[in-house]
Amino acid sequence: MAQPLKNFLENKPLDKTKKDPKRLSVERIYQKKTQLEHILLRPDSYIGSVEPVTQQLWVYDEVLGLNSRDVTFVPGLYKIFDEILVNAADNKQRDKSMNCIKINIDVENNTISVWNNGKGIPVVQHKVEKVFVPALIFGQLLTSSNYDDDEKKVTGGRNGYGAKLCNIFSTKFTVETACKESKKNFKQVWGMLTTFYICVITVTCKGKCLHDGNASHRLGDSNITPFGGDEFTCITFTPDLSKFKMSTLDKDTVALMTRRAYDIAGASKGVRVVLNGKKIPLTGFRSYVDMYLKDKLDEAGNPLTVVHEIVNDRWEVCLTLSEKGFQQVSFTNSIATTKGGRHVDYVADQVVAKLIDVVKKKNKAGVAVKPFQTKENMTLQQKTFGSVCPLSGHFIKEATSCGIVESIMNWVKFKAQNQLNKKCSSVKHTKIKGVPKLDDANDAGGKNSIGCTLILTEGDSAKTLAVSGLGVVGRDRYGVFPLRGKMLNIMENNEINSVIKILGLQYKKNYSDPESLKTLRYGKIMIMTDQDQDGSHIKGLLINFIHHNWPSLLRHNFLEEFITPIIKVSHKKEHISFYSIPEYNAWKDTQTNLKSWRTKYYKGLGTSTSQEAKEYFSDMQKHRIPKKKIEERCG
Repeated sequence: MAQPLKNFLENKPLDKTKKDPKRLSVERIYQKKTQLEHILLRPDSYIGSVEPVTQQLWVYDEVLGLNSRDVTFVPGLYKIFDEILVNAADNKQRDKSMNCIKINIDVENNTISVWNNGKGIPVVQHKVEKVFVPALIFGQLLTSSNYDDDEKKVTGGRNGYGAKLCNIFSTKFTVETACKESKKNFKQVWGMLTTFYICVITVTCKGKCLHDGNASHRLGDSNITPFGGDEFTCITFTPDLSKFKMSTLDKDTVALMTRRAYDIAGASKGVRVVLNGKKIPLTGFRSYVDMYLKDKLDEAGNPLTVVHEIVNDRWEVCLTLSEKGFQQVSFTNSIATTKGGRHVDYVADQVVAKLIDVVKKKNKAGVAVKPFQTKENMTLQQKTFGSVCPLSGHFIKEATSCGIVESIMNWVKFKAQNQLNKKCSSVKHTKIKGVPKLDDANDAGGKNSIGCTLILTEGDSAKTLAVSGLGVVGRDRYGVFPLRGKMLNIMENNEINSVIKILGLQYKKNYSDPESLKTLRYGKIMIMTDQDQDGSHIKGLLINFIHHNWPSLLRHNFLEEFITPIIKVSHKKEHISFYSIPEYNAWKDTQTNLKSWRTKYYKGLGTSTSQEAKEYFSDMQKHRIPKKKIEERCG
């Protein structure tokens, strides 16, 4: 029997919802905060994160100097320090006679001070706000000297927060300034009171009351005395480390602040910067750039070339070869623009446009160089900078000759080589064609190929010496191929392709397994170069080349060096060979009758005779050096 609908439609009393004791009131949910309360509640909106972060940044350490490493720091603390530092540097734009900034970072007492000479802050009462100007601009939010948008800005401050944020996030904040125009010295101290910092408006001069206001929270008097001496401004503050979840100014934070001191020294023309009582030894932006390039070498092993130009009083540019990709260090109005910006693009695009033209003319390998590979696609529209930076023809010419074009071409040629390698046959050939000047080992590419050694010589004269020596050990297990100078440095495709082809290497193949070595035409390389700097350089380049492309080969005894004497001495039937100058000098110091010895100096492998070559190869173990010792000899 069907169930009646009444049971489904019958009205029932609703259960009353019980009041949730955890439910928040409307007033608790929707709140209005004062600007100061908002700054303290949401500091990241004003000074950045107050949590520690780890980033790779350039810092300055006492021992290492300027270096790029992982740094753990609090962005908010760095920001309030930088606000004070940039303010000091800005004063150079207001007073060209300013020539000194003094920075003191006292880790033990958690106190930082920034002092600059030059024009001081006017020590006068603001007629509208009824407070002295230094107290106004450092103690009241949204006060600034940068609100006139009709005036071109060449300083770092703009939005009216700046140093006030440093005041808010410090337990103690002191302003001192001397103003010649006002004929007064001013000092004001702010201290912490609950969550705010109150500027006291009771000031005295010569014992007289200049202004007496009703301040309910007095933290310290402003002290005004008669002007005497030079103008200056000094800001001293004790950061409230508890707000940054810190207990002390740690090593990384100090290293970052120290680097900013060096930034200011390099980017502030005509300003001497003293850090913790010591003058920073920089003479301008050019010497600052050299700090980044210390011990840096180009692909030829030479110090990097720097192209430098002072375009005008607003723009100064340095250009050099980077280690990888596009890198920049830039400043705008004393602010470190670590992420670059349109000002960097504006300069880089001028250089890139010319580099593209030069590369296209030299690019015979047929590899496409796309805009993003040269940063040309950074075509953001130039903003109104208030100045222009037209790089001179001389600068552009130097830019195309400083190694950047060569580096791009090396990449182009290497990519072309990779494309060739991908097409190479993986079949091991007993005989190869198309490699001029190769004297191939008889067993190369055969069943005994793993026991074969390819001798790479420095030029044809060294090859002649090696071939003479092979008359002793035979041609079955030894092949010879001459390298033309610093072939890996100039990345000649034919040269590299020949070496890869002779060895039977396959692009990106892993040779960790000993069985995989049997796929090669040679089981070992023996480097035979002059015992001089060029020879060491070639050995180093060969090691790097193998390590970069086939690091697994170096786990085996794949690389060796064949060394020859650089000095020989003989007396009657006694002959002594020396393989280094220090070794010879040590022997010479023990001799009482040096004149009785005949000395022969070897300028290169070509100096050795055919007979000497046979002597070398007759005692092969004495002249063969494994890879680890090669690296030690190459430094």
